[in-house]
Amino acid sequence: MIEAGTHRFGPDNATLLVRTKRGGAAAKAGHDLEIHVTAWKGTLEVGEDPDGTTIELAADATSLRVHKGTGGMQALGDDDKANIHQTIDDEVLERGDIAFRSTRVQAAPDGTRISVEGELTLRGTTQPLAFDVAVAKDGTIGATVVVTQTRFGMKPYSALFGTLKVLDDVEVVLDGHL
Repeated sequence: MIEAGTHRFGPDNATLLVRTKRGGAAAKAGHDLEIHVTAWKGTLEVGEDPDGTTIELAADATSLRVHKGTGGMQALGDDDKANIHQTIDDEVLERGDIAFRSTRVQAAPDGTRISVEGELTLRGTTQPLAFDVAVAKDGTIGATVVVTQTRFGMKPYSALFGTLKVLDDVEVVLDGHL
């Protein structure tokens, strides 16, 4: 069970990352990416009454940095990572705010899971989003959420005349400790 009170998360005590997968006829040329969000903050406010629990998260869209790339014809170099960062800033997220605010949070009776419903805002578009947060006995928390880019008016990145593209669904992963 999570103690009542305010629990804060950020790069100092948790990891927030985005995983992309590649597709298309030229998929072998690209990389599946693990991108770390380096500037973000989250708050889990647990009320004495479980219905008073809220979750909020805000991330700086310009703080995404490629941590690693797997697959591809050759390893990602520093120039490749810098180009990906620039593309994310200029074309994918367009330096827009990223924010999540819960509208409903419900803890499982045994305290091992929190079901969350809320709204995610990307590039000025807000859509509903639901996910579960796993809570371990040692206070470790984790969540994996699938975000479909086109639901937010985003066109998944493509290259080589569309034969190499980032798949529409990306995973957002949060791991931390209370």
